[in-house]
Amino acid sequence: MTPRRYQLRKDAVAIIERGHPWIFRDQLSTAADIFTDGQWLRLVDGANRVVAHGIYEAEGAIAIRILRTGPARPDARWVRDQLAAAIAKRAPLVDRTDAIRLVHGESDGLAAVVVDRFADTLVVASYSLGADALARHVARVLIAEAAGVTAANTEPPGGPSPGDAAELARYYTIGPAAHVLVRSGRRRTGELLPARVMRGAKVPAFVPFVEDGLFFAVDLEGGHKTGTYLDLRGLRRAVASAPDLAGKRVLNAFAYTGMLGRAAEAAGAAEIVQVDTSARALAFAAAHHVGDPSRHRFVTADVFEWLPALDPAAQFDLVIIDPPSMTSRKAQVPTVLAAYRKLYRAAARHVRPGGAIVAACCTSRIERAVFQRTVREALGDRFALERELPTEIDHPVTFPQADYLKISWWRDRGSA
Repeated sequence: MTPRRYQLRKDAVAIIERGHPWIFRDQLSTAADIFTDGQWLRLVDGANRVVAHGIYEAEGAIAIRILRTGPARPDARWVRDQLAAAIAKRAPLVDRTDAIRLVHGESDGLAAVVVDRFADTLVVASYSLGADALARHVARVLIAEAAGVTAANTEPPGGPSPGDAAELARYYTIGPAAHVLVRSGRRRTGELLPARVMRGAKVPAFVPFVEDGLFFAVDLEGGHKTGTYLDLRGLRRAVASAPDLAGKRVLNAFAYTGMLGRAAEAAGAAEIVQVDTSARALAFAAAHHVGDPSRHRFVTADVFEWLPALDPAAQFDLVIIDPPSMTSRKAQVPTVLAAYRKLYRAAARHVRPGGAIVAACCTSRIERAVFQRTVREALGDRFALERELPTEIDHPVTFPQADYLKISWWRDRGSA
């Protein structure tokens, strides 16, 4: 696509020079109104100097997503280089899991495009309509990459040579890619379009994968986003390795497909109550993420209504609160924070002395410090912050809005 020229205002140029990947709509002139979703732009300053190239979005607060800074165009070679760099960073994960986020949007230099690998399946998704074409191109490059390194999947006698080792590392990170699916950006009105199959006969109903020794599955037919939440890997690991859950009760609120419930079972929990509004998600949990059915109870309900109405006698040793993103609009943040306060006050009433609450927030509009303060105020002096969980290496944070996921573990002070 031939980029069209667009002259930026001084404040927008300054944003690019600071390294931020977004230009917001209120920073554009009316001259941008002629562009359509997905239009590639050559962005110039007042002296007609090319400062960057980007993708235009016709709706929403973000108007331009920066692809490449400087005068050079983002061509096919550039896309391959961005992919190669992103994939190389994920190599440390291959010994732990075959479910990896290979590309994390702007944080890996590929605006609005994510790639999740689940065993032999790659799901390429754009979270902006304007990035749909880029997502399809990324999928084609990955198909070629997977085919190109398949031959390296056989180690020669005595182990691979140094050159072969690099190919093997890339192969085991990308995976065999028997299926490659592309999910289009969600339109502001209407449903998400069906996944486009770019390799394989059809969309698999589910794909099993392994993570830190536990077996999971991803719902590719009806799951959220790419099917599951790889960014919660660290929390699943923390729950599965918790030393004080053997024989205890766990409440997994906003359970989705119950992967955290499976982690709690691995830690020895005797009873796990899992609550979600989606009966489909809970059915998937029961089918794929239960080892011992006698330990699990599933409740289809709205947590925001169910938890405040729960009998105070219902007590748990661990309460996990992981609601979905609640807004993308700055004006709605106060309302969302009020909902969080109500939620955590209700959760605190159901934690046994010495027990814990996991507080998670994936609303990028809420800054880390603000979320932490909100939870502390809601829980009161009874609870102390025990630890914060870091982001996973396949979900890098390179600009403020990329720091969307906040997870903290709070302990009741009655603990010995």
